[in-house]
Amino acid sequence: MRRLLKIIRNTLLLAIAAIVVVAGVLAFNVVTHGSRQLLVASVPRAAVDESGAATRLSEAIRFRTISSFDNPDQDTEALRGLQAHILKSFPAFHAAARRELIAGYSLLYSWEGTDPKALPIALLAHQDVVPVASGTEKDWLKPPYDGVIADGFIWGRGSWDDKGNLYSILEAADAMARQGFRPKRTIYFAFGHDEEVAGTRGAKAIAAALAARGIRLDFAIDEGLLIAEGLIKGLDKPAALIGVAEKGYATLVLTAHATPGHSSMPPRETAIGMMSAALTKLEEHRLPMQMSGAAAEMFDTLAPEMRGFNRVVLSNLWLFKPLLLREFEKTGPTEAMVRTTTALTIFNAGDKDNVLPGNASASVNFRLMPGDSQASVIDHARRTINDDRITIEPFAGNAEPTPVTDINRAAYQTLNRTIREIFPDVVVAPGLMLAGTDSRHYVGVADNIFRFSPVRANADDLKRFHGTNERLSIDGYADMIRFYRRLIENAAG
Repeated sequence: MRRLLKIIRNTLLLAIAAIVVVAGVLAFNVVTHGSRQLLVASVPRAAVDESGAATRLSEAIRFRTISSFDNPDQDTEALRGLQAHILKSFPAFHAAARRELIAGYSLLYSWEGTDPKALPIALLAHQDVVPVASGTEKDWLKPPYDGVIADGFIWGRGSWDDKGNLYSILEAADAMARQGFRPKRTIYFAFGHDEEVAGTRGAKAIAAALAARGIRLDFAIDEGLLIAEGLIKGLDKPAALIGVAEKGYATLVLTAHATPGHSSMPPRETAIGMMSAALTKLEEHRLPMQMSGAAAEMFDTLAPEMRGFNRVVLSNLWLFKPLLLREFEKTGPTEAMVRTTTALTIFNAGDKDNVLPGNASASVNFRLMPGDSQASVIDHARRTINDDRITIEPFAGNAEPTPVTDINRAAYQTLNRTIREIFPDVVVAPGLMLAGTDSRHYVGVADNIFRFSPVRANADDLKRFHGTNERLSIDGYADMIRFYRRLIENAAG
């Protein structure tokens, strides 16, 4: 009995010692994991003609530049109208910069710098918008293409994505040109016309033109992640997230082949049944979650800014990573940050209720984490489905994940400092862009690529993105203009 009691006592002492050691390690990591936020001096708040700027953006919304993958010419008249409006609205900028049309409707401006040895930079945006979902027009509080200014907002499709960025860049550049500003390094302003349908005609052509001229960019900045307000659990301050990488895009078209026939004599396996089984396997056997790259950098940067247990968890991922991943798995938006996602998007089969179809097809969309590839996803799909009767073909508009921009480079620090100067209440962190942008086409010509929209957004705002009642606050729009002005000053002044 004494020996048993001694064993129990020693076991308890060892357990207590282990707990003390682990607690000490946890506390040490929390204390030593200091803030990575840059300390910046306050800068004067630049004057902005808020009323005039809002009016010009509202007018731009009225041009229905709705791009189409299958019908590339459907918005050409609207694009011409928008570009005429740009010419009329920003005369000082057009006097200072050289304007080119690329691929018919994409715009490329070159504002020559005074130092030919300095690497140029590029500010990106796009002219096109997504359509309003059929049948939802009545749900809009303001007509989606009227560009109404009311209640402190500019309402309409494109106010946020992406005419807000497009016009705030132009407002900033025009104001600076009027005041005689000359950039030290050349600035390219590249505005594609088909971003919403992959940018293969517009941005891709602009990037190819730059490459053909031997132009290498120090950095390019495009639309992207936002200033998240109240969206990150445990963080009291808004988080300005800079997309330093972008997930890849891979749609696979699956086709199941079977013998067509009469529904009164069905075989044991049908095309629809085979396809349904294949899709079920893909949903149930998803690619593994991973905490690496841009996502890991984001949590490492935000950890010191967190409160309570959230700070302990993010400062000690060596212990809590499995717990954190299980939490992320509970919702789609958080899971997408740490996994190559699998989304079943299209299913087609049959055209008569008493006829067995000979084929059933489906499209599955994967958003690829950096480190995965189209080839690895196709291999995953083949192994998971494990049925030779189902063919797998990649979609023409697929794209690989982008490289991850190094946050220790000067270009990132310049952007970081600019954000902190214009939005002093925020914390800045790198992040992973989940959706696709035109910036992916610039990988071959830019050393650093960032995806950041200087817009504050809460949970309610996110529902408006590609959704109903898209709008941009006038105050927020003025800050966007201030942001691009300050970025130009810091990067090329």
